[in-house]
Amino acid sequence: MGIIRLPSKFSSVKQFHRLHSVLTKNHISDVPKGHFAVYVGETEKKRYVVPIAYLNHTSFQELLQKAEEEFGFQHPMGGLTLPCNENAFFHVTSQLNSL
Repeated sequence: MGIIRLPSKFSSVKQFHRLHSVLTKNHISDVPKGHFAVYVGETEKKRYVVPIAYLNHTSFQELLQKAEEEFGFQHPMGGLTLPCNENAFFHVTSQLNSL
C-alpha cells in the first residue's frame, strides 16, 4: 500500500477533516472519484470539477491559502470557493494540465 502525502497546508488531521467536510457537505454525487468540486468567479460563482492531484501543486495550494484566508472553512456556496476570477483559475489549471 502506498503512502499518501498531504500538502503541508493540510498536514494535520483536523485540517483535513474540515476540508473533507466542506467538500462532501452537499453529498454531490456527480463528482467522479479522485476529483472535487470548486466554485470560482468574482460575482457569479461557477462550479468546476478538478482532479485531487491538483492539491499537490504549489500554484493550486496558493489558491487554497487565499480561500482559507478569505473564508476560513465557512464557504458561501456550501463547497470549496476559490476567491479568484475565472481567468486566473483557468491560467492555473491550464498550467497543471500541461504537466
